[in-house]
Amino acid sequence: MRIPFPLLAAAVFAVMTHAQAAQPTRNHLTVEQRFEKANVTHDGHLTLEQAKTGYKSVARHFSAIDRDKKGYVTQDDIHAYYKAQRALHHRASSDNQQTN
Repeated sequence: MRIPFPLLAAAVFAVMTHAQAAQPTRNHLTVEQRFEKANVTHDGHLTLEQAKTGYKSVARHFSAIDRDKKGYVTQDDIHAYYKAQRALHHRASSDNQQTN
């Protein structure tokens, strides 16, 4: 049994379109949006407890982000941490490429 090419192409297109529509869309929040959502006291200071419930990645690295051991982090602290992590990752990546 031969299936005409246009019919086969239409069926493949329909399956692919359905598969894409079925995938949930992820809403990527900015650092600022995540911070505002987690900072329920709206004082600009995110505590570890607030981070645990609303900003899990900050909670996991809270002690490294809170370098001054204030007991809270600010958006500037988070940005500085992410910037330092990117620099470390970039440096490690560059070192690996030079050794290969």
